[in-house]
Amino acid sequence: MDTKIIIIGGGASALMLAALLPKNSAIVIEANAKPGAKILVSGGGKCNITNTRMGTEYFLGDENFVQPALKKFNEKALLRFLERQNLYPVLRKETQYFCKDSSKELLNIFLKESQKQTLCTSEKVLEVSKREDLFYVKTNKKIHTAKAVVVASGGLSYPKIGASSIGYEIAASFGHMVVKTAPALVGFTVQKEQFFFKALSGVSTEVKIDVGEDVCEGALLFAHKGISGPAVLDASLYWEKGKIKIDFLPQFSWKSVQGSKKQISSLLPMPKRVTKAFLLQFKIEDKPFHQLTKQEVETLQTLSHYSFAPAGTFGYAKAEVTKGGVKTSEVDSGTMMSKEEDGLYFIGEVLDVTGRLGGYNFQWAFSSAYSCAKHLSKICV
Repeated sequence: MDTKIIIIGGGASALMLAALLPKNSAIVIEANAKPGAKILVSGGGKCNITNTRMGTEYFLGDENFVQPALKKFNEKALLRFLERQNLYPVLRKETQYFCKDSSKELLNIFLKESQKQTLCTSEKVLEVSKREDLFYVKTNKKIHTAKAVVVASGGLSYPKIGASSIGYEIAASFGHMVVKTAPALVGFTVQKEQFFFKALSGVSTEVKIDVGEDVCEGALLFAHKGISGPAVLDASLYWEKGKIKIDFLPQFSWKSVQGSKKQISSLLPMPKRVTKAFLLQFKIEDKPFHQLTKQEVETLQTLSHYSFAPAGTFGYAKAEVTKGGVKTSEVDSGTMMSKEEDGLYFIGEVLDVTGRLGGYNFQWAFSSAYSCAKHLSKICV
């Protein structure tokens, strides 16, 4: 007897789907020896599950596609689901929900819930084809057949834990467009003019970053490769190429310091190391503010709108997610089924939907899985 559903992937969206589907209706095929590798390493090992602030404005993608899934299964519904499994996420950083102790708490729930399905590990999907009404999923071990296939294989981020392009390859083989992918929620490398940033590695400061029409606020962390930190990771979501503008002094008023006799490095609300590094770069002596020339003040004021073009990003190895993916106009927003091929579904990161830092990508994984499960459950009866 043919399996009704094959789920390709063993990450957050795949495990949620397996948990929501009727018993013995699906096979989960995971390339790694164990499922949920990315869940374990996310959020510093504590897994940022979701956010109290939830809406399409926190996602890069077609809001008309994202909205239905978020509406069907929002952050409150997710928290209720987890509480039924005796997991009570804790609120940190004002709006972000994390596992109390470890990401294992979340993974263990999914491993327990998904036991009602068949789990095939250390099995790599090579290709998917369809003849008449049956899908054939070829792996390195055998050929599986099913009435429906759900691609939940994620993106290209974290190749060391098994990320691959198989989801995009399957989509393309069935006539889907794949929007160009790129590392996202990742740090920026810098040009020669900003190499002095590297000497500040380990220091962080609050900033506001303008990337085109989008604004990202939070901490910027200087790193040995360039810049990172929450504000930068969010900015990478919207950056394609060209310049970004960083306000190193958000909420600071230049008028309030006119005529001040304090040293510049003591006056500006940044770590002294950062201020002194910029002074050195600007060729301005660290002296009482009132002794600055008009030109020196104007140069210093560029810290409120410091503009430069990143050289690139830290790449997929350091990226938390992959932006781009299966074009969403070719997927039904209510069911996650392909508009090109009946019975073929796409959920989670493999789609051209990417959330900001703060639990949004996990929420998308779970919300898209829920929409898919509601539809698939009808054909499993």
